[in-house]
Amino acid sequence: MKFVGLVGSNYDQSYNRKLLEFIRRHFKLKFELEVLEIDEVPMFNQDEKWDESFQLRYLYNKITRADGVIIATPEHNHTISASLKSVLEWLSYEVHPFENKPVMIVGASYYDQGTSRAQVHLRKILDAPGVNAYTLPGNEFLLGKAKEAFDVNGNITNEGTINFLATCLDNFVKYVGVVSKLKKPKPIAPEDLYCTNPIATTIQGVDPDDPEWVEKAAELVGAVSGDTYVKLDHGILTVNQIDMFLKAMPFELTYADDNNQFLYYNNAHQDPNTMYGKRVRVQAGSRLGTVHASLPPARMKNVEWVVGVLRNGDQEYVRTIVPGQPEGVINTHNYKAMYYPDGSYAGINEIIFNFQPWLDWYLETTGQRLVGGNAASAGGHGHGDADATSGASDAGDAGGHGGGADATSGASN
Repeated sequence: MKFVGLVGSNYDQSYNRKLLEFIRRHFKLKFELEVLEIDEVPMFNQDEKWDESFQLRYLYNKITRADGVIIATPEHNHTISASLKSVLEWLSYEVHPFENKPVMIVGASYYDQGTSRAQVHLRKILDAPGVNAYTLPGNEFLLGKAKEAFDVNGNITNEGTINFLATCLDNFVKYVGVVSKLKKPKPIAPEDLYCTNPIATTIQGVDPDDPEWVEKAAELVGAVSGDTYVKLDHGILTVNQIDMFLKAMPFELTYADDNNQFLYYNNAHQDPNTMYGKRVRVQAGSRLGTVHASLPPARMKNVEWVVGVLRNGDQEYVRTIVPGQPEGVINTHNYKAMYYPDGSYAGINEIIFNFQPWLDWYLETTGQRLVGGNAASAGGHGHGDADATSGASDAGDAGGHGGGADATSGASN
């Protein structure tokens, strides 16, 4: 599960930030937690536009996609901080990311009572029209005497406190599992698979469906190549090194941007007939509608569905196994959303690979074996009965779309 933690204070030395960071580190095996700040959110003003604030856009996108939210609130004059109240005002006026979202409240304070009164007030706010969160009942975690509660490394020192916090978090994980069944996915808007509205990164001046798009587009924008250095998030590589790195990946990789333009695949050197997701060189740069032009209308709707649920944030990824493969092949496709710095949708990366060798290696290494049906051994390749196995080999559809394995395979044909 992926949670976000909202620091309810804009104070640099906030003990509520310390509390969330402790939860992130100490309980990392229970769930993934990303701690979010509110220090640059302007005071709420309904005359202003919420999306002019980078931090508000970031909060909106992160909260929307999270499985649950943990809010750590301080107590100011028997209530929550003005900065947290302002954030909740912004995110319940024109946009509503907390709606039907599981939320847990925790809090740290200098005094014995923790943040009990602020937490009561926050529960009322989260239940208000426009917010409509599903707040975990009970399980009040009130960390009093916060100055003495942490050691120099930011860890809570009292074992009983940690155990109680663990119980509350376990209950929240269970609560999220129950509440998630009530979640209604956003309606999927029609997807423009023919890229009729250019975006900031669209290379204009050459037809996307031109078979020589890569060469012509590269010339138009002066794209770097060869031994030119590129500064990445955490490293410096030449273009040639990046190209070698991507080609050496044991997967077929593709990328389509948020304008539904198919920009890249990493196996241009390979015979398309040997690929698990057949691609040809002239497709780079093409519109997704053109790439899938040979599909029947029903399959084209599946392509739109995959793009739509990832764009909406209803799912973080869609996974499928393409049926009808030869013995020894589990043709696995993983579609995952990518995001711009503000957390908004930036397109899809697709990873395609034969899962069978990985499964065989894992079972052999761990001494486990598949059971049920004709999957009696690691070499049996009976992946049709994967749900009757040890947990290590569960190959169910993580996307949860209920459309069957071929519901999305059209997106990579």
